[in-house]
Amino acid sequence: MKQKTVNYKLVLLGLLLFIGILFFVNLEGQRLMTNTLAVTVLIAFLWCTEALPIGLTSMLPLVLFPTFGILDGKLVSEAYINHVIFLFIAGFIIALTIEKWNLHQRIALKILSYTGTSFFRIMLGFMLCSSLLSMWISNTAAAMMMIPIGLSVVTVLNKKGEESKMRKFNTHLFLSIAYACSIGGVGTLIGTPPNLSYARISEVLFPKIPEISFAQWMIMALPIVVVMFMIVLFLLYFTSVPKGKSKLKLEGSYFKKEYNLLGHTTTEQKRVFYVFLLLIFLWLFRRELVLGDFYLPGWSQLFPFPHFVNDGTVAVFVVLLLFLIPSSDKQKPLVTWEITKKIPWDVVFLLGGGFAIAKAFVVSGLSVYLGEQLMFFFTSRSDVGILGMLVGFIVFLTEITSNTATTEIMLPVISGVAKTLRCHPIILMLSVTLASSMAFMFPVATAPNALVFGTGKIKMLEMIKIGFLLNLLAVMVIVLVVYFWIPYVFQIDFHTFPDWAQ
Repeated sequence: MKQKTVNYKLVLLGLLLFIGILFFVNLEGQRLMTNTLAVTVLIAFLWCTEALPIGLTSMLPLVLFPTFGILDGKLVSEAYINHVIFLFIAGFIIALTIEKWNLHQRIALKILSYTGTSFFRIMLGFMLCSSLLSMWISNTAAAMMMIPIGLSVVTVLNKKGEESKMRKFNTHLFLSIAYACSIGGVGTLIGTPPNLSYARISEVLFPKIPEISFAQWMIMALPIVVVMFMIVLFLLYFTSVPKGKSKLKLEGSYFKKEYNLLGHTTTEQKRVFYVFLLLIFLWLFRRELVLGDFYLPGWSQLFPFPHFVNDGTVAVFVVLLLFLIPSSDKQKPLVTWEITKKIPWDVVFLLGGGFAIAKAFVVSGLSVYLGEQLMFFFTSRSDVGILGMLVGFIVFLTEITSNTATTEIMLPVISGVAKTLRCHPIILMLSVTLASSMAFMFPVATAPNALVFGTGKIKMLEMIKIGFLLNLLAVMVIVLVVYFWIPYVFQIDFHTFPDWAQ
């Protein structure tokens, strides 16, 4: 998403693809489906190549869908403003507030001061900080905050030992930061944009689909986060620890000293932290929690219309508190409207564009049509085989494409596959969503990968070799979780096609 200019050659190529589909493709004589396919291919091509700025490409549905008779302009516009969009905006304002008062660095150094200073504990501490932070703030921001701390640690370690013998550990330390940021983002509904894409697109595709609450998402995703965290930690550590240098470590109080340099906890940091804890509590316990025989009622049931309250409602309420609670300067609140200038509006439009495409797929019937065409790849395969093919395809596809764009294009298609196979849509759609965040091979795959590669401490071939192995392991982990854990959490079955999806 760094591209800010226009690549006219790629734009021209995209237009040629668009025109070619319009005039030379005929999907069962259905002009509406053909038009939808043409527009979607154009947008997907521009998203993947970033021939236009992402935000600009994401606004094309506002023009092309009404123009080609696919959707009414009013319906398209509504896709860009909904509760998921407000959840994203509010979540980002909360994250920016944490960054503004440097609370994230204080939390990170506090965790590192407890984990210790041996090689293993250093890597464990950095991964814990990166993954926990990326659950609540963008994985890009988490990586940007952890990298400077990592650079200072690497500098000290190089002084204590031979730099040539420390190089591999230094490389793997930065890889651990990037990978932990991607893994942590899976853990919460707001951790990464594909999760929010699922939340809204599933509603567009199936208006009566049961909502997945914030707490349910965390329970569902926790095994993936824990297992992938442990896999990455042990793989990176045992393939990098310097031989014969096991006693080499940082001074035991290194991170405590770094933490003390931050000074006393400020009034603003305390207030933001308390508001943040309130947010987590309200998100986790908004709806009733049911897991097997365990039942815990949600606080929203105290209101006469509990189903009117969603996670976006909670996030906006907390944002209002941040705008109202005063800082140490009684004349100023914790945040002002200036903070909204830092919201990544291109991602907001990207989400909206994906929601509009999902609506067009449903209205035109393209999702069902594509699902039927993909039956060739899924027939005569076991349940695990279907999930393995699907997850593997998405994991390696997101190495070269935006994970959000991939999710938003593939979810409508996979919903059609679910209808054709008569299997549960939630299982297949969550497979796509979770797989889209597991890209470990290339710097271009994710922002954290690109940031750590930019430190100059990592060679491309090293990232590819380790990333390829992690991709394969991630496919296995996601398939097992989707096949065994998700049906238990949501009390659903792979072969049961629910009434709300008819």
